[in-house]
Amino acid sequence: MATHYYAVTWDQLHRDARALAWRLMDKGPFTGIVAITRGGLIPAAIIARELDVRLVESVSIVTYAAGSSGTLIEEERGSAPVVIKPPAAAGDGAGFLIVDDLVDTGTTARVVRGLLPRAHFASVYAKPAGRGAVDDYITEVSQDTWILFPWDTEPQFVAPLVSRGT
Repeated sequence: MATHYYAVTWDQLHRDARALAWRLMDKGPFTGIVAITRGGLIPAAIIARELDVRLVESVSIVTYAAGSSGTLIEEERGSAPVVIKPPAAAGDGAGFLIVDDLVDTGTTARVVRGLLPRAHFASVYAKPAGRGAVDDYITEVSQDTWILFPWDTEPQFVAPLVSRGT
């Protein structure tokens, strides 16, 4: 299966996170937000502003590792993700909103749901294998799409398609 790339700019991420906040307005009010680090930090900050939520916690789950070429690869299925920092103030999640940038296979989402079973879970982007693990999302991409987030990329010249033989 070929990998497709979807580049998300800062402007697009901001618009998509605001659209998610709009969708979540009638599902609150929320006592606080739990951002899944690192990708969920920026969308969580945008959503916290839009929903006027001041309490923002974080939870760190590691399900990706650097490959030999320096690219990120998902760890083997079945390997346990490492919980580095559970959110202290969120309790069982009642009244809290969990925010992540992307739900891919649902591995991270299932771990966080285990920590905060009563929280509402929202992701800006979702892939088919993971979308059932979240309550809300804005944009769905195919399972073979790798989203290039603005914090992982830098602007550079790209040759026109015709000159690349595509």
